[in-house]
Amino acid sequence: MFTLKKTRFLCATLAAAMMVSSAPVFAGNSTGSLIVTATVLASCTVVGSTIAFGNYSSAQVDQSGNIAVLCTNGTNYTIGLDAGAGTGATTSNRKMTGSLGGNLNYALFRDTGRTNNWGSTTGTDTLAGTGSGLVQNLVVYGRIASGQTPLAGVYTDTVLVTLTY
Repeated sequence: MFTLKKTRFLCATLAAAMMVSSAPVFAGNSTGSLIVTATVLASCTVVGSTIAFGNYSSAQVDQSGNIAVLCTNGTNYTIGLDAGAGTGATTSNRKMTGSLGGNLNYALFRDTGRTNNWGSTTGTDTLAGTGSGLVQNLVVYGRIASGQTPLAGVYTDTVLVTLTY
């Protein structure tokens, strides 16, 4: 017969053997797929700067400003500028309004030579581009023509920038 000492030894040996040989045994395997998706929506934002012409004394003044555009990479867009808030203004003859009355005419262009008016008719006088996912700075070229005789004062206007995508 087994003694208590031999029984304990046998149990300890069996327990140790089971722990060593307790690695899982697999009968086979199977594979499947995990589908991962995402949708990137086209989006754009636009911010205009200030065009500060400075002092005007009947001589032509040229100045420029920027429009910052941020569109999703590959998104096509157009930028249009309205006539501004001046009474009687058009996109080809904008008008700043004076603090003491009167108007000061000016124009906004898409090119450094100031020959391509920047208006709001898509395909005619707007600017087209494609987003890169990074901020794109577009230059707005402004001109106050010579020979005007406005009243003294501070002249301002607000032009609405419309980004279509």
